[in-house]
Amino acid sequence: QVQVVESGGGLVQPGGSLRLSCAASGFTFSSYAMSWYRQAPGKERESVATISSRGDTKYADSVKGRFTISRDFAKSTVYLQMNRLKPEDTAVYYCKAVRLSITYWGQGTQVTVSS
Repeated sequence: QVQVVESGGGLVQPGGSLRLSCAASGFTFSSYAMSWYRQAPGKERESVATISSRGDTKYADSVKGRFTISRDFAKSTVYLQMNRLKPEDTAVYYCKAVRLSITYWGQGTQVTVSS
Protein backbone atom coordinates (compact mmCIF):
# COMPACT_ATOMS: atom_id res chain seq x y z
CA GLN A 1 0.00 0.00 0.00
CA VAL A 2 2.92 2.35 0.67
CA GLN A 3 4.15 3.97 -2.53
CA VAL A 4 6.89 6.48 -3.28
CA VAL A 5 7.05 7.07 -7.03
CA GLU A 6 9.47 9.39 -8.84
CA SER A 7 8.90 10.85 -12.30
CA GLY A 8 10.18 13.63 -14.53
CA GLY A 9 13.66 12.39 -15.37
CA GLY A 10 15.10 12.48 -18.87
CA LEU A 11 17.83 13.77 -21.15
CA VAL A 12 18.72 17.46 -20.98
CA GLN A 13 21.55 19.62 -22.31
CA PRO A 14 24.04 21.30 -19.97
CA GLY A 15 22.55 24.52 -18.65
CA GLY A 16 19.02 23.19 -19.01
CA SER A 17 16.33 22.49 -16.42
CA LEU A 18 14.19 19.59 -15.22
CA ARG A 19 11.57 19.19 -12.50
CA LEU A 20 11.34 15.86 -10.73
CA SER A 21 8.20 14.76 -8.88
CA CYS A 22 7.76 12.26 -6.06
CA ALA A 23 4.21 11.09 -5.39
CA ALA A 24 3.65 9.55 -1.94
CA SER A 25 0.73 7.43 -0.73
CA GLY A 26 -0.13 4.88 1.96
CA PHE A 27 1.32 6.85 4.87
CA THR A 28 0.91 10.18 6.63
CA PHE A 29 2.84 12.37 4.20
CA SER A 30 2.74 15.50 6.39
CA SER A 31 4.60 13.72 9.22
CA TYR A 32 7.58 12.67 7.10
CA ALA A 33 10.74 14.45 6.13
CA MET A 34 11.31 14.04 2.39
CA SER A 35 14.66 13.88 0.61
CA TRP A 36 16.15 13.52 -2.83
CA TYR A 37 19.25 11.35 -3.25
CA ARG A 38 21.23 10.51 -6.37
CA GLN A 39 23.59 7.76 -7.42
CA ALA A 40 25.90 7.69 -10.43
CA PRO A 41 27.34 4.39 -11.75
CA GLY A 42 30.19 3.14 -9.55
CA LYS A 43 29.60 5.82 -6.93
CA GLU A 44 27.90 5.91 -3.54
CA ARG A 45 24.41 7.28 -3.14
CA GLU A 46 24.48 10.86 -1.88
CA SER A 47 21.96 13.23 -0.37
CA VAL A 48 20.95 16.10 -2.66
CA ALA A 49 18.21 17.95 -0.79
CA THR A 50 15.91 17.52 2.21
CA ILE A 51 12.69 19.18 3.31
CA SER A 52 11.29 18.68 6.81
CA SER A 53 7.68 18.19 7.82
CA ARG A 54 7.66 21.92 8.63
CA GLY A 55 9.16 22.97 5.31
CA ASP A 56 12.76 23.60 6.39
CA THR A 57 15.21 22.82 3.58
CA LYS A 58 18.87 21.89 3.21
CA TYR A 59 21.03 21.14 0.18
CA ALA A 60 24.30 19.53 -0.78
CA ASP A 61 26.96 22.13 -1.56
CA SER A 62 27.22 20.82 -5.12
CA VAL A 63 23.62 21.81 -5.93
CA LYS A 64 23.06 24.81 -3.66
CA GLY A 65 21.72 27.76 -5.63
CA ARG A 66 20.73 25.57 -8.59
CA PHE A 67 18.22 23.08 -7.12
CA THR A 68 15.07 23.77 -5.09
CA ILE A 69 13.10 21.20 -3.09
CA SER A 70 9.45 21.83 -2.25
CA ARG A 71 6.40 19.90 -1.10
CA ASP A 72 2.67 20.12 -1.77
CA PHE A 73 0.79 18.75 1.23
CA ALA A 74 -2.55 18.72 -0.60
CA LYS A 75 -1.10 16.51 -3.36
CA SER A 76 1.27 14.49 -1.13
CA THR A 77 4.00 15.28 -3.63
CA VAL A 78 7.60 16.47 -3.35
CA TYR A 79 9.39 18.27 -6.16
CA LEU A 80 12.99 18.92 -7.11
CA GLN A 81 13.45 21.84 -9.48
CA MET A 82 16.86 21.51 -11.14
CA ASN A 83 18.30 24.50 -13.00
CA ARG A 84 21.62 25.14 -14.74
CA LEU A 85 22.25 21.42 -14.95
CA LYS A 86 25.79 20.10 -15.35
CA PRO A 87 27.08 16.77 -16.73
CA GLU A 88 28.13 15.82 -13.19
CA ASP A 89 24.45 15.94 -12.18
CA THR A 90 23.89 12.79 -14.27
CA ALA A 91 22.58 10.05 -11.96
CA VAL A 92 19.56 8.06 -10.90
CA TYR A 93 17.57 10.27 -8.56
CA TYR A 94 15.71 8.66 -5.65
CA CYS A 95 13.01 9.99 -3.35
CA LYS A 96 13.10 9.04 0.35
CA ALA A 97 10.53 9.48 3.13
CA VAL A 98 11.69 9.32 6.77
CA ARG A 99 9.90 9.47 10.10
CA LEU A 100 11.63 8.19 13.25
CA SER A 101 12.71 4.61 12.47
CA ILE A 102 10.67 4.30 9.26
CA THR A 103 12.21 4.84 5.83
CA TYR A 104 10.60 4.44 2.41
CA TRP A 105 12.47 4.62 -0.90
CA GLY A 106 11.22 5.20 -4.41
CA GLN A 107 12.43 3.24 -7.44
CA GLY A 108 14.41 6.09 -8.95
CA THR A 109 14.31 8.14 -12.14
CA GLN A 110 17.21 8.66 -14.56
CA VAL A 111 18.58 12.14 -15.20
CA THR A 112 21.16 12.49 -17.97
CA VAL A 113 22.86 15.81 -18.69
CA SER A 114 24.71 15.67 -21.99
CA SER A 115 25.20 17.56 -25.23
